[in-house]
This record gives sequence, C-alpha cells and structure tokens, in this order.
Amino acid sequence: MGIDAGGTYTDSIIIRDSDGKVMDSNKALTTYPDLLTGIKNSIDGLDEKYLKDVKMVSVSTTLATNTILEKNGYPVGLILVGDYEIPERKDIEFYTIVKGGHDHHGAELVSLDMEAVEAFVSKVRDKVSAFAVSSYFSIRNPAHELAVKARIQELTGMPVVCGHELSLDLGAYERGITAYLNAQLIPIANQFIRSIREEISRRGMDSRLLMLKCDGSVVGINEALEKPIESIFSGPAASLVGASHLSGLETCAVIDVGGTSTDVSMLENGLPELCEEGAVVGGWQTKVKAIRMETSAMGGDSHVWIRNMKINIGPRRVIPLCVAAVKYPGFLEVLRKGRIPGAMHLDENVQPTKFFVRTGIEPSDLGKFEAELFDRIGDFPASLNDIFWETRKTLSPGLLDSLIRKRLVQAIGFTPTDALHVLGEYTAWDQEASRVGAKLLERYTETDHIEICKQIKQDVARNMALNLVSFIQTDVPSSEIEKILLSDRFTQFKMKIPVVLIGGPVVAYTRELKQILDADIIIPEHAEVGNAVGAVVGKGIKRIEILIKSAYSKDKKRLVLLFSPQGRETFGSYPDALEYADVLGRKLIMEYMTEAGLDKGQIQIEVSRKDISLSEAGAVPLETKLVFVGVGMPKV
Repeated sequence: MGIDAGGTYTDSIIIRDSDGKVMDSNKALTTYPDLLTGIKNSIDGLDEKYLKDVKMVSVSTTLATNTILEKNGYPVGLILVGDYEIPERKDIEFYTIVKGGHDHHGAELVSLDMEAVEAFVSKVRDKVSAFAVSSYFSIRNPAHELAVKARIQELTGMPVVCGHELSLDLGAYERGITAYLNAQLIPIANQFIRSIREEISRRGMDSRLLMLKCDGSVVGINEALEKPIESIFSGPAASLVGASHLSGLETCAVIDVGGTSTDVSMLENGLPELCEEGAVVGGWQTKVKAIRMETSAMGGDSHVWIRNMKINIGPRRVIPLCVAAVKYPGFLEVLRKGRIPGAMHLDENVQPTKFFVRTGIEPSDLGKFEAELFDRIGDFPASLNDIFWETRKTLSPGLLDSLIRKRLVQAIGFTPTDALHVLGEYTAWDQEASRVGAKLLERYTETDHIEICKQIKQDVARNMALNLVSFIQTDVPSSEIEKILLSDRFTQFKMKIPVVLIGGPVVAYTRELKQILDADIIIPEHAEVGNAVGAVVGKGIKRIEILIKSAYSKDKKRLVLLFSPQGRETFGSYPDALEYADVLGRKLIMEYMTEAGLDKGQIQIEVSRKDISLSEAGAVPLETKLVFVGVGMPKV
C-alpha cells in the first residue's frame, strides 16, 4: 500500500508486488492539522479484501515541509562549535557559539570549550525538547560534535542531532541549520509514525512501514524517525517515481499538478536529478539532497480573483466552491444570495466568491483585533461583506491573513478546479456552485463566464509549460521564456523527451499544453493517484562518499587520510587506503539496505572515482573522491 498525504488530497493505492498492477485506489481530502484523519478516510475507500494481504506500507507526507513553513516545530537548542559568521536572518531563539573545531585535514584547531556547552544546556534545558550541534569541519573529524552529543545526553537524556550525521558537504552553518530543523521535527515524526503504526495494526495488517525521502528513495522507519528532515518535498519525489512506474519510462520530464502548486522534475536513466547545493525550505538553506524541481504556486485549488477587470490566479490556495458546497450544506444558497462588493473595493480577500470559515483549531495568543475578527467568523462560510453588514464595523483584510497563516481560518473561493466544473471537463463535486461563482465573476470582467473559465484553463496550461521549459533551460531567464510562450508568432517549444502528467484532472489540460509545446505528452492510467504509486514503488537508494587525501605529519612524514561517514582514519600508503575505502563503502551501503529492509539479492552498487593530480598519469593523486551508489528494491 502506498499513501501520499498531499496539500489537498490524501491518496492511497494497493499494488500487487508480483507484477506491479494497481489493484485499488482512493482519494480523500487531506485533513489539518491532524493528517491521520485524512489517511483513515482514504484507506476506508479501499476494498477491504486486499488489506489483510498488505505486507508493506510506504508513506510520503507534507508533514515536515508544512511544519517548517508554518514555524510549528518543537523548540531546539543549537550549539555551533567553531568560528562562525551568523547571517542577519536568524530566527533561532536558543543558540550559542562555543570554541572548538577542526581544520580541513581533521586536525583540532581549538580545544572544545565543554564548560560553555554545559552552561548553555543548563540555561535552556527546560525550554527545549531537543538539541542540535554543528562543529567546524566535522565532516573531516566529528569528534567535537560527538563529545557534545554524549555530554548533553548524559546531562539531560534529550535527543541530540549532529550535523555530520545528516550531511558530509562543506558548510558548517548550513549543516547546523539542517540539524536544527531535523531536531524540531523528531517529536512530530514520532507522533505521526506511531499513529500510522496504530492505524495499520487496528486494521489487522501485518505490514512493514517505510517512508519516502525527498530524493525519491524509500527509507526504513528507524532512519525516518532519526532523520525526518529528509522527508521534505517527498511529494514531488513521489510524483516523479510514480510517473516513471506508471508510464514505464526511465527517462522523462514530469509535471505534477496538485491542489496547491505545480511541480516539474526529471528522471534520467531511472534516477532523479538532485539539487546538489541542498534544498531550501521556508527560507532556510539546508544540506538535504532533494530532487531538483521547478515549482510555482498555481494548482487546481489556487484562488482565482478579480481586480481592475483582470483575472489573477494564486498564489494562495483556497477550498474550491464546488467542494465547499458539498462540505457545507446550504452554502450554495448563500453563494447565490450573497452581497456583492463594489468593483472599487475588490482585492484578494474582498471578492464576490471569497468566503471564510473556522478550521476547528483553538486559538492562542491572539491580538485584540485578531480576536475580534476571529469571533465574527463561525463554523459556516461567511464573506467579509456579510460580516460587515451584520456588525457594521470596518474590517481589515490584513488581519485575515494572520488568522489564515495561523491555520485558525481557511478561505473558500473560485479556483481552476471550479473552471473545469463549469466547462464540464471535471465534475467530481458540485457543478452548480462553480457555475454560480463563474457568473458572479462575469460581472466584474465584462467577459462571458464560459470565456473566463477557458482563459483560466489556458493560463494554467501556460504556467505548466513555463515551469517545464524553465526547468530544462536553466541558463535562460524565465521572463524571456514567458515572452515566447505568450507570443503567437509561429513559435513552439519542442521537447526531446516524453512529458508525463500526474495529478487529479490533468487530462483536461492536454489540448492546451499541446498547443504550446511540441512534445510526446503522456497521461498514464491512475495518473490521479501517481504520488501514492511513487510512495510504494520507490527504490532504496543510498549514496556514500569517501575522500582520500595525501598529507604530511608534523615531522614531515607522508600520510594518507581517509574521511568517511565513520570519521577520519590514517594509512601508510595510498593503495591501502583505496582498498579499505572500497570495502568500507560497500559495507556501509549493505548495512543501510539491510536496516531499511531491502532485498539483498537485488542490491546493485556502482562506484565512481575522481582523482586530482598535479603530475603525469601513474603518480599518486593528491586527492581521490569515491562515490558509492547502492540501489535496491523493498523486500516484501
């Protein structure tokens, strides 16, 4: 079983492992803030006769990404060891910088100031739930990080995350941020995974549990608990893997049209292209290796709003009118009879089709004016116009933004999903609510409501094409690409690889997309639940990097240093170091694969080697970088 808890829908799917055939699938609305309710609803729609035979469950989730974006992580104490320059943007409440660190050969630069560590821990231990530590050049020698970790656990018993455990890339501060964010997520991941396990057990399923990482690979649940940061952006990774499986293509571009965003990525020879500098999430530069993708805040549930007779789409997500009419009985009548704002007053929150409703989350720490506005919004959708005429008090649309960001209030509005309902190309919800909404927008544009919906559909298709071409042509500014896309002067982009579409009603955009792109556009069967497919068919992929460097001791003797995830080791000769590295790299790959529950008989390991030399061939290199990539399939 694969489960994908996305921004709008939670998809579940059952695949027969003998031949990869999809046996059953279901979609349910994602529930906030408790994702488990949406997961239960999604599984409930599956045929029960298959559940008892499910031996493996793999999950991809937006939980980590949303927690970081919404700044809802648990409080963490960050300890930076070494001489750091902290950027001006530092939204970290509890942190300290202490003396210590190593050089690029792994030799100690400055002794570790353990007393400063102990003083910081004593000061914040009652205010945090975990600690993170990053030491200067810990990728060459993690001794100071490990010493700090051991001491904190001895003093507090709390979880401690080390930077070198998550990344062996240069950038001590970024490794620290990665460790910090990871520590924030550990309690949340524990709770989520425990809930999933209980749900699987409650249904009588004797199943192993895996999670999808943001590089498109699956990971054993123990590592998922230790490194929840690696599940950020696992949704786009799931769409990429799912698209490859459903289409049977090893090389393709993938466009995933979700409710909140449109994501573009690419698979080449079965492996995704990774963002080498690390993923950026919530403004934080991390060292997490995620798939490279082009994303935009335009999806099926993006808000369509009017200002100055111009149609705008997004960037915010709302509940489509067609969905709200089903979710809130009586809403259709309110939409028909609602008070219409004047054209001069229109903005993103003041629209004839924009309504607000409570989410059910209890508020805390609201300001006076926030609390007043929250009290005026109830459990049934109401527009700002309705609230004003009931209270006769002027409202600040900006206050609504604050309540929405705090997940206390959610918005309802016209969306591209509604446009498809009006055009009759996707009718899963209340078609009449979408039609009424479109006719309301018609009043402000002097354009027929059918033409409005056709334009919205065209704009979404053009955005898909812009994302795709921008992703492929990284050296061309997107503004220049957009000029060509908007032009009708006998130009069209040609794609040399197939383009696979994944997501709900993506088939509706095929004709418009083909008018913009000359491409082999493929919509595979079960494209609407492609992410859930990706969650369950993901391969186990592990990358291990080992660096070997020539060096000299203090007494000028030649040494060979080896740096691996296990730390620094010294050898007397280069051949000895190379032989040891080959054995170690393969051993670490197999240990990881075994822990993740992958089939030993199906694990393939490839090794690439890059030498840096100053002299002719045959001489001992100054430096050798070995990269071990293991690929395996989950064992059922």
